[in-house]
Amino acid sequence: MKRRDLIRTAGWMAAGSAVGGNFLMGSQAPSGTLSTGKKPNIIFILADDLGIGDVGCYGADNFQTPNIDRLARGGVRFTHAYTAPLCGPSRALILTGRYAFRTGATNQDATGRMKPTESMLPAVLKQAGYVSAAIGKWGQLPLGPGEFGFDEYLKFTGSGVYWNTQDKGKAYLLNGVRKDLREKEYLPDVMHDHVIDFITRRRAQPFYVYYSMSHVHGEILPTPDSAPDSKDLYSDNIRYMDKLVGKLVADLDRLKLRDNTLIVFVGDNGTAGGYADRSTVRGRRLSGEKGSMLEGGALVPMIANWPGNTPAGRVSADLVDSTDFLPTFAELGGAKPPVNTVIDGRSFAPQLHGKKGQPRDWIFIQLARQWYVRDAKWKLNQAEALFNMTHAPFEEPLVPAGTSDPDAIAARARLRAVLNTLNPAGGILDDGDGTGRHANREANRKKKKGR
Repeated sequence: MKRRDLIRTAGWMAAGSAVGGNFLMGSQAPSGTLSTGKKPNIIFILADDLGIGDVGCYGADNFQTPNIDRLARGGVRFTHAYTAPLCGPSRALILTGRYAFRTGATNQDATGRMKPTESMLPAVLKQAGYVSAAIGKWGQLPLGPGEFGFDEYLKFTGSGVYWNTQDKGKAYLLNGVRKDLREKEYLPDVMHDHVIDFITRRRAQPFYVYYSMSHVHGEILPTPDSAPDSKDLYSDNIRYMDKLVGKLVADLDRLKLRDNTLIVFVGDNGTAGGYADRSTVRGRRLSGEKGSMLEGGALVPMIANWPGNTPAGRVSADLVDSTDFLPTFAELGGAKPPVNTVIDGRSFAPQLHGKKGQPRDWIFIQLARQWYVRDAKWKLNQAEALFNMTHAPFEEPLVPAGTSDPDAIAARARLRAVLNTLNPAGGILDDGDGTGRHANREANRKKKKGR
């Protein structure tokens, strides 16, 4: 058994940071909700292909998101939140709290082959009395939400499903039963209605909702609010997504659930390539986009809002890795960790209460056989290439291998020690084509061109 598998805290087994010979633990033992009230309800909103350049409060030049911005004004906006740059591996990180070299979720296809023995968030929270629902995209994850502990679910096949005119929009599954999507019925509205139905029926217990939206993954189609002659359907879709977030908050207020409900809004990866040029921030394009190992591939918007708990208007530069959601939600709900399992996340529950907590020193990103570890200023990848991240997310220049800069030399040694401790190459190796995408993606593209 490798050293990293032998390191444990009192409750969580955790990957950490090898710095100065001390192994810093990835998370704390769960201590229950940090507030004096009831266990919080948790609604986790996962937007699809939404980068920071698509969200107003992050400085987006071309898009307005007033409802999401309002959540940020009443809560904490994180400026350094990261996840895998493609949706399947990203969702695996979020739900398991474990890096891809442990679970095998290294690419879109491999994600679907994760073992059913992996513990996901609903199963962890169930021990603490939570009921749970998965609403929306299940993506490339294996089996179905029910097999991983969700009490109820609505899921559709594929990504970017909105209307029944789409091949994958003919039907969806509701708790295992096929339901036809009717003519002129908009699937994002159906999903919203099921979220509200679930929390209305199950509000006697603390609940966890994994709300995985269709927006704004392509195929970008007219929304119910689009003008017949709209020339900017992408903006229409961002606007409608934001409208749904506002409706959710209004419904929580109506049901008198808002004060005890933590809403976390996150993107699942960076903006898709076809829209990244428009998704500028204060006049500048981000370095990279969805699917790339540059900053714009993994950096995502993240906002946490919990009235009376999250300090209003706070902007946090703490590093957040998407494996952190499992230990954070478990700590807030007083749940116990999975047994004999390495959890790579670190709880940021204290930060949600305005406390310092134990912020991460680094985050780790992997896609296929590419990976890197990044701290506040530097990034080191699997090829030993070091990048200066001082001016990220717009620039990330390569540091010359023979640099005499003492800060760069120290950073290389520090980050190499982290990678040596994690040892991604010693885990489950990627078996795809190296892009992280579906194996049939290129074949499908050629087929469409031939039509």
